[in-house]
Amino acid sequence: MLRRLIPPVLLFLLMAVLTLPVLAVMLSWLELDNQSLPILREMLQTVLPEYAFTSVLLCLAVGLGVALVGMGTACAVTLFEFPGRRFFAWALLLPLAMPAYVVAYAYTDFLQYAGPLQGWLRAGFGLEGRVLPEIRSLGGAVLVFTVTLYPYVYLLARTALSERAVHLMEAARLLGAPLPRRIREVALPLARPAVAAGVALALMETLADFGVSSYFGIQTFTAGIYKAWLAMDNRLAAAQLATVLLLTVAVLLKIEHHAQKRMRFAGSRGGRAGAADAAPAPLRGMRAGLAWALCALPIALGFFLPVLFILRPLIAGWGQLPWTQFARWSLNSVSLGGLSAVLATGVALGLSFALRRQPRFLTRAAAQLASLGYAVPGAVIVVGLLLPVGWLQAAAPQTSAGYWITGTALGIVWAYLVRFTAVALQSVQSGYSRIPASFDDSAHMLGVTGTGLLARVHWPLLKRSVGAAALLVFVDVMKELPATLVLRPFNSDTLAVVTYQLARDERLGEAALPALALVLVGLLPVLLLGRSLRTR
Repeated sequence: MLRRLIPPVLLFLLMAVLTLPVLAVMLSWLELDNQSLPILREMLQTVLPEYAFTSVLLCLAVGLGVALVGMGTACAVTLFEFPGRRFFAWALLLPLAMPAYVVAYAYTDFLQYAGPLQGWLRAGFGLEGRVLPEIRSLGGAVLVFTVTLYPYVYLLARTALSERAVHLMEAARLLGAPLPRRIREVALPLARPAVAAGVALALMETLADFGVSSYFGIQTFTAGIYKAWLAMDNRLAAAQLATVLLLTVAVLLKIEHHAQKRMRFAGSRGGRAGAADAAPAPLRGMRAGLAWALCALPIALGFFLPVLFILRPLIAGWGQLPWTQFARWSLNSVSLGGLSAVLATGVALGLSFALRRQPRFLTRAAAQLASLGYAVPGAVIVVGLLLPVGWLQAAAPQTSAGYWITGTALGIVWAYLVRFTAVALQSVQSGYSRIPASFDDSAHMLGVTGTGLLARVHWPLLKRSVGAAALLVFVDVMKELPATLVLRPFNSDTLAVVTYQLARDERLGEAALPALALVLVGLLPVLLLGRSLRTR
């Protein structure tokens, strides 16, 4: 009897852990009373319109930018043949390795008024004052987000074009349609759901960002949440802003899920290979040069130039770099990343195994809640974890819950599990989808059941997927800034936190070392993804 009760109890606890931050934010509206209503009214009259207008304007501009860049590059490498196409096919993923806030610091150091570019222009051409537009602005944020987030659209659009458009493009050619018409009326409509899904993912990342908006002084909802909680000491205002942000992200998530469903139309993949009719159209001369420039420009803006901008102050101050502190920051980051990766991957593996064996309602609900965690912004998770601590301490002042959440690694690892278990779950479930159910039936006939089935049958086939899941969670934890900034234990700064703090204090030369370390770590999953695409 006990063995039958333990799995439901564990699933219930898992659901509680994953849903507590969101439930706490939603329950904050129950605190509305005669004292809190004036605060809400004041917010509606002062900060909320600015937060909403800035966030909407930023999302519209970023959405348009990532759609154009991602779709244009996907069409170029999928539908055309030109010099360097195979290199660009995987190199266009490189900006995924760059945290947006690192790109913002790199461009600011190089393009600001006191930076080397404007200094060289003033000295070389006898100019005075500001030569270039201010990079720390809404337009600068749009540029940063566009060049770092377009790979979401590129990857999904490229998959849609390469795996679904082949036969219809060939049929249109046989019916006499010229290439421009085939692209306009066949390829682009087929890729539209993929573009919508990629734009939704990019906008969720934009809304969840704190580093760029805070550093550039942009009044978005995420920056407003931290300002309300940390600067104004108003937890109710922070919770209400978090609710608005959460509802906006939920709408984007619904759009992304709807677009993903529309991508699952029928189409055999078996004939994708081969025919010369379906081969990319060769480009020559100026057209080939335009295609090359279209692919090279976003890679340069999103990866190579920021890396060069980071290397410049790093090399200049090489003899004064804080190597001892850097080792401590790295150790903290690796420790948190490794612990979170092991826990998130273990939860994902156990949940996927339970879902495969007994797909009951409770198991499916836990899997769905875990899969939605990545869409919850780090700022919402922070508020959702700290609110219950405040309620508990108000009800029982002698409790030590605040210490365990903010003074130890428990709070930050909890936040990481809420946010990144979805990443591990997706990878593990992808591995399970390639294991036929007949393997389980054969194992049962041979007397292998329970954990023996997982250890002896599933694990040898899942090792690569589990390893990829752990790597993805590890890298995401290393780069995570909003939750880490507030919930990290005392005297345990991470690479992401010190990069933000040093850049905020205009110590960009010292920030270059941890920033470059984050880029190098971020390259690991990008290279893994590029390798899988080349193999496919």
